This record gives sequence, structure tokens and C-alpha cells, in this order.
Amino acid sequence: MKQHRVTFLPSRRSIEVDEGTSVLEASQRADVFVNNLCGAEGVCGECRVQILKGDFQSSDRLSAFFSQEELDKGYVLACQTKIRGDLEVEIPPESRLEQEQIMIGERRDSAEIQAGTAPQQIPEAPFYAFKPLVRKVYLELPRPTLEDNITDIERVSRELRRKIGWYAFEISLPCLQHLSETLRDTNWKVTATLVKDNGRYRIQRIEPLDTSNKNYGLAVDVGTTTVVAQLVDLRTGKVLGVEGSHNLQAQYGEDVISRMVYACGKGGLNPLHDAVIKNINNLIKSLASTYKTSPLEINAIVAAGNTTMSHFLLGLTPCNIRLEPYVPTADIYPQILAGEIGIEINPRGILETIPSVASYVGGDIVAGIVASGIADHPEIRGLIDIGTNGEIAIGNNEWLVCCSASAGPSFEGGGTRCGMRATRGAIEKVEIVDDRVKYQTIGNAKPLGICGSGLIDCIYELVRNKIIGSDGKFDRSRKDPRLTYEDDVPQYVIAEARETETVEPIVFTEADIGNLIKSKGSIFAAIKALVGYIGLSLDQLETFYVAGGFGNYLNVSKAVAIGLLPDIPKEKIRFIGNSSLTGARLALTSEEALEKCINVSRSMTNIELSNYQPYMDEYIAALFLPHTDRRLFPSVTY
Repeated sequence: MKQHRVTFLPSRRSIEVDEGTSVLEASQRADVFVNNLCGAEGVCGECRVQILKGDFQSSDRLSAFFSQEELDKGYVLACQTKIRGDLEVEIPPESRLEQEQIMIGERRDSAEIQAGTAPQQIPEAPFYAFKPLVRKVYLELPRPTLEDNITDIERVSRELRRKIGWYAFEISLPCLQHLSETLRDTNWKVTATLVKDNGRYRIQRIEPLDTSNKNYGLAVDVGTTTVVAQLVDLRTGKVLGVEGSHNLQAQYGEDVISRMVYACGKGGLNPLHDAVIKNINNLIKSLASTYKTSPLEINAIVAAGNTTMSHFLLGLTPCNIRLEPYVPTADIYPQILAGEIGIEINPRGILETIPSVASYVGGDIVAGIVASGIADHPEIRGLIDIGTNGEIAIGNNEWLVCCSASAGPSFEGGGTRCGMRATRGAIEKVEIVDDRVKYQTIGNAKPLGICGSGLIDCIYELVRNKIIGSDGKFDRSRKDPRLTYEDDVPQYVIAEARETETVEPIVFTEADIGNLIKSKGSIFAAIKALVGYIGLSLDQLETFYVAGGFGNYLNVSKAVAIGLLPDIPKEKIRFIGNSSLTGARLALTSEEALEKCINVSRSMTNIELSNYQPYMDEYIAALFLPHTDRRLFPSVTY
């Protein structure tokens, strides 16, 4: 088949692809990442690019996304444009995936804590005895004699029992095949690598001499938006370093639903699986290089992610997760050799995946519960992680219930006209004083759009200044130069065209507000319905933890004021940062913590809100700012 060279600007990366390949597919192969919310279905309009030179064939539906002037300039949708000749393609700023604001820490950075906006944080994760899943034990074995002529493997096992306790030890076949030669070639001085798996120990490797000082592990949070990894010294439990990157699966769809559609349709599962494996391998290489070690010295990985991400990671079919009656392939995942799925660590290194609870309550929430200690204390506490779905768990050391509410893409910048992810140029903070708008962007760059935390600020500031009412509708009688109209639809100008990177105004429309009210209503209704299901009231929650990157940059006072979070004393609301990563690290460094994760996943009761009528009643009541029942929000005074 004829091939053509495609060059992407401004990166100037080039790649040769077959004729008929889409521009989006070519960008993916060239490692040029373009926004794509819908999984290449051609309905979101986010993958807009400009063809500067060359021959192409595009969709006849472009007029729905571009003006005639833009079409004349060569603007197209990357996913709907086929390559017919050599191309030069400009990726405009609003379509680039770059400089992601990634939550790699476990708590909000102290420099970002402002009076009235950052509640007290959880002081520390619960204590679990340090007993990593993979240990190295140096052995100096007595030579065999006629009086002591037990088998080689029993000689190793006997010495292990003497050193670490009375356990039964299994041995992997590859290790057993070379055991006799290794023992005798090294004068009976070897290092055994032990792996804990399902209540038993397995001798994974026998190495010559003493290598016990080189034993590392990786804790990984496989998030929908980002993938974050911590390199851990398994001799001490010390975190050596942490790095993160945006999830490369974003090129196949912004959220789990669009990615499942892609995986279960024209694209297949492999691209999604390969993308997250590439993420992890890139992080491994970077961390190993930075901290002067080798990927071959990494002997264990523990990964936590939502149910869909865990399926993609392990190459499991996710198709029935999104279809009623919402049945995943698995919720407890087998321990495997990481190399079986292409992860580049020691060939005998293992991968353990934190178990899930249900289709939309995954291992990230299980890890968060363990990390926050909800399952270890008698007090009733709650946990929420807000993204495309809002996953919520409530309970104590005797019981746990959970649910997932669909929030849509609004809090991640989708579904709003000028919304975007939390990348460079996103407006993340907004304040309106005397009709003047003050805003702050990520990276202090020129504005490109508004991310989730900025959108919440916008709603709060508009309703506080009486620019919109409690129903989210603009006051059309208001005389304000920033209140403009397009096709008789009101919109508020947050950043004027002269201020922005695209030289287009950044606006917040009445439709945007409606979408966000539905999203916040869904989250609050889920919290309220779950608390009601237990027979409690919101003020009976001793602590309410907010996890994840979105929560880390959230202004709690404003989130409460628009009715997203419950109006409880601010000191009860605590950020715990990336609790999925924290829980994964605990499970990596403590057999007890991993066992806790398994027990939590098996004991937690999931409530399907789609079948729970009180949720729909709560949802309807929550479609106002802050709520139809103002008694639920006594501190809100606007």
C-alpha cells in the first residue's frame, strides 16, 4: 500500500503511514497526543487540527464544528480525516495534550493551602507492619552429608524457616530447574527471592551470592486521566521517587465509557492495553534512570485503578461493564508475572492488582479506604473521588457501603464550551469583584479554557454576584458588558479574546451551567442517598475524605456553596491526595495491607443507584444552587 509522510507541528515529529490512515491514528503512532473525548466517533469536536499542506479526504459533517472561514483555512477533525498524500498538520493549542497537572503527592502542597479553602488533612495513613510482598533473604547453607542428605530444595526451605519463620515454601519451576547447579557453583551461598501469594510463599528466584541489597518495588495508580508511579526500596519501605504522566489511553477517548466503546468496537482492546503498559514502562525507565537503579532490580508492582482501568491493564474484556446488568470479567485479580503483559521489570517480577467491588467502584476506592483508615476505626467516615464518575464509600470497621454516580465529563472540562483538562493554560481559579474578573491559569500561561476547579469557581462567583439565579439562569435584565448573547443564548465572558492563546473569548454559557448543575446534583444526591440508605444523616459523618487530583485543587467553601459537597464543618472535610497510590504502596510494603484490600473489596456493599428510587428523588432536589432545601446548607449565605 502507498505510504505518506505526515509532519506534526509545532513538535515537528514525522511518521510514515499507509494511505487511508486517519490523521488521529497517525498522531498516535508519532507520539503526538491530540484531545479526543469520544473515542474517534467524530461527535465531540475536540480533535480539531489544521492541515497546512497536502492531500486529504475529510468528513462532510465538518460544518457542525467549524465556520466556513475555518474550513477554508484547512481545519478538520483528526479522527474523521483520511491521509491521501504527504501532510503538514498543525496541532492548535486547544487540541494539545501537554503539561498535565498531575497529582503525584499524597496531600495538598503546603504552599497551596489558603485560609478558608484547605481543610485539615488526614495526619497519616494507618500503620501496617512492614512486610513487603517480595523479600530477598541471603542464605549460607550447610553442605550435604551422609547424615544430612535432604533434597536441595528442602535444604533451602529449612534455612528460610530458620530465618523468617515456620512456613511452607513452594518453588517456581524455572528456579527449580537451575537450583542444583546454582547452589554448588556458589559454595552454597545464595539469595532467595520470596513472593507472598494467596496465603503462601513461593521461592521465585535463587541468585548466586548476596544480592539482598537490591530489591525494589513500584506502586502504581492507573487513573483514567493520569498514571502515577512510586519507586520503593523494599528493604526499608522508603519511597525513592515518584513520577506521573497523562494516560496515553486518552487518545482513544477521554473517559472510561468512550474507551470501552472503542475497545469493544472498531479499535479493539489491544491499543488500550498497550497504551497503559507503555505508560508504566516509561515511568519505570525514568524512575530507574533518575535513582541509579535498573528495571531488572524491580521485583514487584502493585497497581490500583478503577474497574475499567484494571481490565485494560490486564487485557480483560471490559465490554459488559457498561451494559446492564453491569458485570465485570473479574473483581479479584490473579497475581501474575509482570512480563506476561509486557511490563519491563525483572522477568520473574510480579504484578498484583488491587481488587474491585463493582463495575464502577474499583481498586482505587478500595486502596483509598485502606489508606484513609476508614475500615480500621469505629467512627463513621466517608470517602469521595470525583471524576467522570463520583465514587463514594461510607462506613467504619464493622461495615462499608459504596456507590458510583455518573457525573459526566464536566468536572474534567468536558461537556462545556470552553472546558478543558487541567493542563497548561487552563483557568483553575476565578474571582469576580465589582464586575471585574480575576483568574489564574495553570503554568501562568495565556488562557486556553477552563478546567474543573475553575468551572466550580465560575458558578459560585456568578451566583454570589447575582449574575445567575439559583436555577442557573442568567439575569437577562442585568447591564454587564461581560454578559453577551450568541443566538439569544446568554454567556459570560471570563477572558476576553485579546487575553487568550487562541485569540477567542473564553465564555461560560447558560448550557454549561446547566450541565454542571446536573453533575454536581448527581454527586450530592449520591452522597445524600447513600447516607440515607444507611439510616444516618450527613452531620453524623465524623470525617469526609476527598481524594484525587480534582479534590486537591478544589476550593471547599465554593464546592459546598454550589451544593457539590455536604455543608458540614470544614474541619471534617479532609484532602488525602492520591489515596489510590498510597493504598497501592501500603499493599506493596505490607502483606497485611494487601489482605486488608482483599477483605474490604469482599465485604463492601455496592448500591446500584439506577435501581434505588430515593437517589432519583434526591437528584431532582439537587438541581438548584445550592439545593431546593436550603436547610441542608445553613452556612451558604448568598
